[in-house]
Parts: sequence; C-alpha cells; structure tokens
Amino acid sequence: MAEGILGLGSGQSTALNQELIDKLKAAERKAQVEPLETSLENLGIEREKFTEIQNKLNELLEAIKPFDLFVSGGTDAFEQKAASTTGDSVIFEAPDVSKLNNGITTVNISKLAQKDVFQSNVIDTTTKNGTVDAGTLDITIGGTTTSFDTAGKTYQELADEINSKTGMSASLEQVGSDSYRLIIKSSDTGLDNAITITGQASQALGYTTDGTIENATNHILKAQNLEATIDGVDYNVSSNVITVDGGLKITALKLGEASINISDDKAQISTQVNSFVDKYNEFVTMLDEAISNQDLQISDKSALRNLQSAIKEKIFGQYGTDDKSLFNYGFEVDKEGKLSVNTTDFQAAIDNDFEGLKDLFIGKAEAKGLGTQLKEFLTDTTLSEGIVGRYDTFLTERKKTLTTEKDNAVESLDNKYRQLALQFAQYSAIISQMENSFSGLKQMILQSTAQN
Repeated sequence: MAEGILGLGSGQSTALNQELIDKLKAAERKAQVEPLETSLENLGIEREKFTEIQNKLNELLEAIKPFDLFVSGGTDAFEQKAASTTGDSVIFEAPDVSKLNNGITTVNISKLAQKDVFQSNVIDTTTKNGTVDAGTLDITIGGTTTSFDTAGKTYQELADEINSKTGMSASLEQVGSDSYRLIIKSSDTGLDNAITITGQASQALGYTTDGTIENATNHILKAQNLEATIDGVDYNVSSNVITVDGGLKITALKLGEASINISDDKAQISTQVNSFVDKYNEFVTMLDEAISNQDLQISDKSALRNLQSAIKEKIFGQYGTDDKSLFNYGFEVDKEGKLSVNTTDFQAAIDNDFEGLKDLFIGKAEAKGLGTQLKEFLTDTTLSEGIVGRYDTFLTERKKTLTTEKDNAVESLDNKYRQLALQFAQYSAIISQMENSFSGLKQMILQSTAQN
C-alpha cells in the first residue's frame, strides 16, 4: 500500500529544518571561507618571521653604526678615547671626547674663585618683623650702583628687592634661636663680581662702620679669582671652570694637583668589531633558515635572497686606497658562511696598520668604507622603496585584501542562508498544508478499500 504521493503524508516538511541549513552552509563555508582563513593564518606566521628578520636587521644596523663615517650623536669606533685621572682637586669633562688631544694634562690649583659675601649685624625676632627705616642702602657691583630705600620695608621685603636685581642676591637667615642676619652675596665668583656696600643704612645694618668704610668683621667671604697652572700656563680667571684645548672642561674643587691622560681607546674597536660579527652571523643564519625551510610560509623568498646577497657583497667587498678587504685584517669565513675574527691578527692590524684599518671600515667622503656603505644600505632597505620596506608593505596590504575577501565571503554566506532559512520556512508551511489536505483523501481511499 502506498504511503503517500511524492512523499506527501510522510512528514516531509520536518526535513526542511535548521540542521539541514547548517550542513549546507558548513559545506559551502569549507570551500569558500576556510581557504581564506588558512591564508590569513599562514600570513600571520610569515609576519612573525618577517618581524624577527626585521629585528635582527636592526640589531646589525646598530652594530655597524660605530663604523659609519657620518655617525651622529657620538664618535666612530676609531675616534674613541680612553682617559685616566689622578688627584681629586678638579673634575675633567668633555662633550666630545673625540676632539681631545692625546697626552697628559696637568693642573695645579693654588686659589679657588669665590663670591663676595656680607652679613648684617644680628637682629632678634621683634626687629626682624619690624621695618628697617635706616635710610638708603647702596650696593655697587661691576661699576654699577643700585640704591635701595629701606623706609617702611621689613628685612624680608628688603631682601626680596635685592634679589630682583642682576648680579646680587640676599636672604634673611636664622643663625640662632632668636638671631637673624641679612646675608648679601654676589651672584657669581671672581673679582669682576666683587660687591661694595655703602649708604646710611649700611652703617645701621653693620656692613660699614660709618656708611663708607667696610666693617671687616661682617665681610665674611671676599671675592677672588681662580688661580691655576695648566700645563705650565698660568690662569687668573673669575670662574672655577676652565675649558682648554680640544674642549676639555676643568672644574676646580679644591687646592692641589690633578692630571688626566688621554689616549686612543683601541681596545674598544675589538669589542665593537666582535659585536658586529655576532650580529652579522645571527642575521645571516636567520635568513638562511627562512630561505631554505620549505615548510616556512614565505611569500617572496627571492626578496630575502637579494637582501642576503647584497649584504654579503658589502661585507666581502674591497675598500680603501689599497683595495683591501676584511680578509687582510684577520677575518675568516667558515663553510657555513659565518664570519669570525682571528684575535691575534686583528690586534696586529690595530697596532701596526691603524689608518689602513680605519680606511677599510670608515673610509672618506669620496671613498666610503665598509661600515659606512653597509650602514647606508641597511638604512635604505627599511625605507618604503627598499627591499625590507616593500616586503613590509606587501604583507600589510595582503592582510587587508585577505581580510576583506574573508569578511565578504562570510557576509555572502550569511545572507544566502538567512534567505534560504526563510524559504525553507515557507516551503514547510506549504507542504504542511498539502499534507493536511492529503490526509482527508487518504482516509477516503482507506474506507473505500475496506468496503470492497
């Protein structure tokens, strides 16, 4: 006996459900979306590896900078100086050590430069809080006299007014439990900044004995110049700071002798060369692995090969007037392409051919050396038009493109199966109606069959 015509009467509307839609969508998603997701995942792995390569390139760039003819913010490896000092009567400083002349500089400090310092007579709290009212106080410094009228002014107000003038300062100092003095100083050291205090108020305050003659008891520190001998040359200046040949700054601290010995810091060259060699080997090893590893997702291995070849061309090239290379100064390359330095041979080059070694690494404006050319090349690669810069742009743009394609594919599938779900709902309703209509016909057929 037939169960239904074309499935009618067998509950076929229930077959058009969400589970069927999800299965259809999953199958289509696997074909359209998952390949894009896999590409994005692989691109992420490639970006991580590329970032590692960029970091190693930047480390190599930093390591070669000391060998750049146009080094900024410091000195190149061949201009660095070493300094040793004796004595503690002075401090030696230099903003640009490379400009210092080699040799010993000897300093003998016989007198330190001083400020002029005066103190007033002692006053108590009551007097301090009252007004001075002692007439005019005249202060002369550098041939210029400034007058201060003390009428109606407290001691603090007088001090504030003095402080407002150039070349002098004043402060009201507590010197005992109920004792105060008005201290007046020159702003700078040396005889050129000596102070003379006169006027009616100067006698009342104790700076003079009669308004003119200095009260020696209250002139507690007298202005004087620095007197020193530096490499046999006598100096008599107002400041305790002297700058001599080559930019060596000498700050006097106390009486006595001191010396500084300036020499080329050749030991630093070896340290910086070894750092450069280490960073070069790390970078080349990483590039070799990225290029040779077949499982590593790299879109443009030819770009990495070009980068590696260009760097090796710089490293193993010839430089200087004698067309010498690293191999003339104790450098070696093993079968894996790693660079090393024979310490003995390199030290001999430093000791016996310092200028030739400098010519190889640094060079001149008209004939740039290895370090200068490699630094320029590595810097150029990171620019937008350089090898690394272009690769970085490619990865960024590729990610944008894949992300857009994936988002569009997901949106298209969502729209398609959202519409299909609506159609299934409509079809289910129609089929249900037909099945309900068919059920009556089915009953009639069954009754007719039973009667026969």
